[in-house]
Amino acid sequence: MQVLIAGGSGYIGRALTKHLSDEGHRVVVLSRNPKNSALPSGVVVMGWDGDSSKGWGHVVEETDAIVNLTGENLAAGRWTPARLKKIIASRLDPGRAIVEAVDQAARKPAVIFQASAVGYYGKLGDQVVTEDSPPGQDSLAKIVVDWENSIRSAEDLGVRVVIGRSGLVLSRQSLALKPLILQYRLFAGGPIGSGKQWWSWITLQDEVRAIQYLLENEKAQGAFNLTAPEPLVMEDFGRLLASALRRPFWLPIPAFALKIVFGEMSTVLLDGQRVIPERLLNLGFTFQYPKLRAALEMILSQ
Repeated sequence: MQVLIAGGSGYIGRALTKHLSDEGHRVVVLSRNPKNSALPSGVVVMGWDGDSSKGWGHVVEETDAIVNLTGENLAAGRWTPARLKKIIASRLDPGRAIVEAVDQAARKPAVIFQASAVGYYGKLGDQVVTEDSPPGQDSLAKIVVDWENSIRSAEDLGVRVVIGRSGLVLSRQSLALKPLILQYRLFAGGPIGSGKQWWSWITLQDEVRAIQYLLENEKAQGAFNLTAPEPLVMEDFGRLLASALRRPFWLPIPAFALKIVFGEMSTVLLDGQRVIPERLLNLGFTFQYPKLRAALEMILSQ
């Protein structure tokens, strides 16, 4: 299978590119900075502008599957008006460019995987969330809805479209976990905000395995939650991390402090969703790391 990955030089993209290459698939990566893309040998890297099919659209005719992982990282800085505009454009423009390329291709790919996020569901407290739950009404949820819709018109072209709504994707290098590990090692771990907000998570290994599974399974279509089957409230998540690091869990970080420092971006940590990967489990996918304790032990041993 030849897979075209937009955003293949990013955090998840690098892991997926290596995984698919190791599995024997041919991988072509679209990158805004192709000369700076440290990817496995044998991977073809092509430059693109992120908002058109110029210079790479012809590759779609040789492609079996497209994976769109593009998007400015939500947790990489304060959401100023300029940065929020960049976050939105970095999600909507690539999707439209991919649909444009597919529309122009004489031979179309069988499937497109579109990255998304559990922020789609908005603020729901303790309510259990499945793929059948409606979208939220807050600003982040509306961005995610538009993000998903940027690719959906490919279905009208006869292409199977899969949406992957990811939670916190955990590894030693993730922006979600890396700063927490440092904080806890410095004996400063504790509840964030109330500590009662749900954190839905998945290991990087299971994330890329799930993406491959959805690409290859012809029954997979529509939205899938890419989260481990046992989400935890932040307090329980933190206690398990503290235990794995042999550190105390005691120093709270009040919500108002995060809001002062990070502004609206603080919602990523303070507002969670209790997400269950119902459709992924029903399809037969098996998680390597369904429980957080084993996941953290694996990550910290690397």
